Amino acid sequence: MLELQTPDAICQMLGERVRALRLARNLSQQELADRAGASLSTIRRFEASGQGSMLLMVQLAQALQASDGLQHLLTLPTRSIAEAEAAVQLSTRQRARKPRQPQRSGG
Repeated sequence: MLELQTPDAICQMLGERVRALRLARNLSQQELADRAGASLSTIRRFEASGQGSMLLMVQLAQALQASDGLQHLLTLPTRSIAEAEAAVQLSTRQRARKPRQPQRSGG
């Protein structure tokens, strides 16, 4: 679903979700700002447009006790044993090198 959205639309959605989560936690914008270590105007701007830094997003997630939602973003993909073995086989040499021709002495 998100891959079909523009980056601005995704940011807007993040702002709306932060606002909804803040209200669900019964926090004012000022209380969230205090918990996140941000200014009130920063919180207002983020909720309205989703514009802010990655640091702000992490601070908001922690302040709203929702940092588990970032876990998927930070988890590296795992490979099955079969995928790992296939990758090793692809990285190994598939053909032998041609033997080098002896250099002719010019003279």
